[in-house]
Amino acid sequence: MSDLLVIAGHAREPQQASFSDEDNPIGLDGLEFVEYATSQPQALGQVLEMAGFKPVARHRSREVLLYRQGPINVVVNAHGRVADSGPADRVAPAITAMALRVRDARAAYQSVLDRGGWEVPTHPQAMELNIPAIHGVGGTRIYFVDRYREFSIYDVDFIPIPSVDAHPAPVAGMHFFGVVQYIGEGRSADWIEFYRELLGLKLIPDEQRFGILPAGKLLRAPAVDAANGFMLQLIEPAPDSADNRERLERIGLGVNDVLGAVRALRALGMEFVETGATHTEKRGAISKTYLGGVSFELVHSERAPAPAAKDPT
Repeated sequence: MSDLLVIAGHAREPQQASFSDEDNPIGLDGLEFVEYATSQPQALGQVLEMAGFKPVARHRSREVLLYRQGPINVVVNAHGRVADSGPADRVAPAITAMALRVRDARAAYQSVLDRGGWEVPTHPQAMELNIPAIHGVGGTRIYFVDRYREFSIYDVDFIPIPSVDAHPAPVAGMHFFGVVQYIGEGRSADWIEFYRELLGLKLIPDEQRFGILPAGKLLRAPAVDAANGFMLQLIEPAPDSADNRERLERIGLGVNDVLGAVRALRALGMEFVETGATHTEKRGAISKTYLGGVSFELVHSERAPAPAAKDPT
């Protein structure tokens, strides 16, 4: 956890002068990828394919696969002790990292450290990129990436899967809308300050809500290109909940036409929650939970849709 949650503001060093943009202090420009750790990479891959993703590349030296659709990258990490877990130790897949696009990764990283972020030591192998990261919620990592245009991090660390389209079209113009984070009871103010001070996210009014699960607090991330902005939703547990774990819970996927997207994903095998309290509508939809911990939330977004996906049949 960051020092920001325990060190007073006057005790932290000022942000670097090179990031003087008050609206976007570290040059954020969207989400580059979200990473899942799992001991069941094939099963998780099947769930991702039902959500419209395609495997496009393998890591050069680790048991890691890159899945993609349109502008959305999801990394499936089954490397190390996670992959070695036996059936008795097998746990649900979990989001363990998110990578933020920034203008200058090293400068942004140093700026965040100066404001109280806790660094994560990295141990790249030969010919691998050293991607800077800080600690996030529940032991997760927040990476900083500045190679995401013509030349990307995947050009160095990954090998394309032969005969596979490296840039599959998104289903129904799908794009990153945001990430949902579960937090401890009474911890909203702490986490709002964490993301505001370190990354420049801003709390939006409670009356501005999106999708069908409007609980909690919403933070909006600034972006160099406004089309790349994303939301972070902070949700405290219900008063009678026995689960007080803090974690990144699920990905929010923006679509212009929620009902059309649901039809397309159902054709791929995805099932959605349909109850009296939670059901598909024009504002949003939520998938059932797979493998004990993986779900996707669709949210109506006015962002211009990407080119239509190819017919899955």
